[in-house]
Amino acid sequence: MLTKNAAYRQETVRQEIISVLKGQTLSVKDISGTVRVSEKEVYDHLYHIQKTINKKGCTLVVTPAVCKKCGFTFKKREKLKKPGKCPICRSETIKEPFFSICTLSPG
Repeated sequence: MLTKNAAYRQETVRQEIISVLKGQTLSVKDISGTVRVSEKEVYDHLYHIQKTINKKGCTLVVTPAVCKKCGFTFKKREKLKKPGKCPICRSETIKEPFFSICTLSPG
């Protein structure tokens, strides 16, 4: 899928996201602004990045979403997207997950 900025990119969108996440922890909103693609596209790319970077000795580290009302942490959630509602208090005010890329130590 080509974006408006595709002609000006030195790296692919996924390579750019990987580069951005190697040095810092960011939300999808932050990644979207940095890489200049929609948040939906970022989630799609993160899903594929999660599967492919293991071959390069890296891992996608996900800081889970947290309910702002009751503090419930979505630790066991496998989906990368922000949840719609808290299963405990049913609140929709959820702090979005954060992402970073970490190099796995050999061993």
